[in-house]
Amino acid sequence: MIIDFHNHFYPQAYLDALRSGSSRVQVTIDNEGNPVLHYPGDYNIAVRGHRDIAYRETVLQEHRVDRQVLSLTTPGTHVEELAVATLPLSDPTASAKELDRACRQLGFCGAMVFSNINGAALSDRQFWPLWEVANELDAVIHIHPTSPVGVEAMKDYWLMPLVGFPLDTTLAAASLVFSGTVERFPRIKWALGHLGGAIPYLVERLDRGFHAFKECRANIDRPPSEYLREFYYDSVNFDVRALQLAIDFAGADHILAGSDYPHQIGSLRKMLDSIAALNVSESDRAAILGENAARLLVRD
Repeated sequence: MIIDFHNHFYPQAYLDALRSGSSRVQVTIDNEGNPVLHYPGDYNIAVRGHRDIAYRETVLQEHRVDRQVLSLTTPGTHVEELAVATLPLSDPTASAKELDRACRQLGFCGAMVFSNINGAALSDRQFWPLWEVANELDAVIHIHPTSPVGVEAMKDYWLMPLVGFPLDTTLAAASLVFSGTVERFPRIKWALGHLGGAIPYLVERLDRGFHAFKECRANIDRPPSEYLREFYYDSVNFDVRALQLAIDFAGADHILAGSDYPHQIGSLRKMLDSIAALNVSESDRAAILGENAARLLVRD
């Protein structure tokens, strides 16, 4: 079974709410009739695959992808005055209640959150009520990047999604570890978007910081790499060498196939081709393509 862990869908009710005029997101319509969502440093064209679930199913059949884990994409509901649907992350206490309801009553196993919430780090203690509930639930928390602090320097050349997104994911993961959040809530299963940003590449430097600076040892008693190896990493980086680096770091059992479909920068075909090109055993390839996600997401 092939499971695409990282992709995006816009419910029609969400798009209608954005176009109502009360959103912080500006919506225009392109020449093909697609809604275009504008926010600092980026915009998303909500193509048919973003909006039409029946059409999406035909695309998945064409690529022989069996399942997708659907999630909303940037900019996210936390930028609004009052959040609608998903976790209302501008209100951590309400988010904790909603996560509990979603998992206990609706049968979900976790949630996607963004790498910062209106500039606040996920490690900030205001979010600990949410992590306490997530820990009790053994929840999966998928961290997807959003507009980083300093986005003003990233408005040209698509630097915000190309550079800012991986940067913010890296910052979020490192902060969660160094702050002791990951250690305090050990039952949460953390999954990082876009192959963890630069985590597999920079983890040695984080370990050096742990040994060099007492501040980096204040909240944890193990090097960061030991915590970060327990994270999951989706494969939305289609460079085979980068994928291999992540496998060498965290193990094939912690890599999740991801496409970023149907964004302009996403690709089901590149997801499949990059995983096919890996120099790994067929059992490891099957794990990456779907078995890891199934083990993570399917509960008894």
